[in-house]
Amino acid sequence: MSRKLFFAIVLLIFVSNGSYAQKVAVKNPHAIPYTLKIDKNISDTALVDLVQKQTLRYFWDFAHPVSGLARERSNETVNYGREVVTTGGTGFGVMAIVVGVNRGWIARDTAARFLLRMVRWLSKADSYHGVFPHWYNGETGKTIRFSRKDDGADLVESSFLLQGLLTVRQYFDGDNQTERALRNLINSLCNDVDWDSYTRDGREVLYWHWSPNNGSAMNFPLRGFNECLITYVLAASSDRYPVSDKVYHRGWVESSHFYNGKQFYGFTLPLGYDYGGPLFFSHYSFLGLSPRGLKDKYADYWQQNQNHTLINYSYCVDNPKAFKGYGEKCWGLTASDTYNGYDAHSPTNDHGTITPTAALSAFPYTPDKSMAALGYFYKELGDKIWSEYGFVDAFNLTQNWYAKSHLAIDQGPIVVMIENYRSGLLWNLFMSCPEVKAGLKKLGFTTTS
Repeated sequence: MSRKLFFAIVLLIFVSNGSYAQKVAVKNPHAIPYTLKIDKNISDTALVDLVQKQTLRYFWDFAHPVSGLARERSNETVNYGREVVTTGGTGFGVMAIVVGVNRGWIARDTAARFLLRMVRWLSKADSYHGVFPHWYNGETGKTIRFSRKDDGADLVESSFLLQGLLTVRQYFDGDNQTERALRNLINSLCNDVDWDSYTRDGREVLYWHWSPNNGSAMNFPLRGFNECLITYVLAASSDRYPVSDKVYHRGWVESSHFYNGKQFYGFTLPLGYDYGGPLFFSHYSFLGLSPRGLKDKYADYWQQNQNHTLINYSYCVDNPKAFKGYGEKCWGLTASDTYNGYDAHSPTNDHGTITPTAALSAFPYTPDKSMAALGYFYKELGDKIWSEYGFVDAFNLTQNWYAKSHLAIDQGPIVVMIENYRSGLLWNLFMSCPEVKAGLKKLGFTTTS
């Protein structure tokens, strides 16, 4: 796992498990209807619609009432209060809102006004060389520190946010005042990011953090392969403050865990940790960045992501630790809440916790296997894990434990990656960005998207 993720696990190891969603929800005149009744006769198509639509409510009905940003989680993180909103999760959320508009669940003009209010808020909120923090106070726009020294810029979370905002910009292309203002503000926010300053005086690698109080004391260089590929793509794509291709080839690639090439359960894994690590590695950067035909001299990224998923699936079917429930319909290991805190689950770090976002966000790579998991989660476990915001974060049948929480970074990819499987909508939008095309070419990528 990435070092930032390890630190997050340490930080979030003690979380409140009581939902406070009802306490903080604000009545939304444009609320999306939901149902808690389980329909075991529902068709696959209708079920996919239902899961996307109900999960979207996390970013629409449960959005922060002032900023519009996504709340970090649906339950209160100990000592951090109820105002915590997340930049990366918001990036996933705005892409989910695009899905909602395109599917007819949210009116286009209503969504455009909502998103314009959000980016206006962001334009006035704290930033550091144009880079956003991991967490904000959703009312004041002030940074909420993620840890003692992580109290400033978070380049990776900002990349997830900008991936989403660029997708929004491409979708809302209407010739009216609201959509023009939305596009212009997104362009302004993107152009203000000083990517080059995060090489720390010209070092040939990007660094995750910078703080006005602690400088670069966190000292986390971004080296692959993990969830951070999108950061290098966007840094190379910048018109105003770009990084050179050497930062990618000599920074991201120069890592003890970049190359792999070994087989696991008969599937070759080109890059990354043995068994691939948690499944979010194949989700977060690829919500907008399309792996279809995406190649560079290091890997075919469709093969990378699909085989990573198949290894994760095969491990769960093999179930070497004999956890209750694991099998062809119950699989998916990634980072999530668990019965004793928070952890990054994977075949090499497995304690029996299944996280629905793992299998459901893998729909483009393993549609039949993901559909089987979706049917099982809803029809067999729905009375325990189905909620007003879709599926809860995780469950562990061995421990007879079911989360009561939802996390923005887990809910968002469900909506987005299911849609990429169904229509390619978010992939097509993000890959249509002219600056992204130029950045990929600069780094030596080829793509059919």
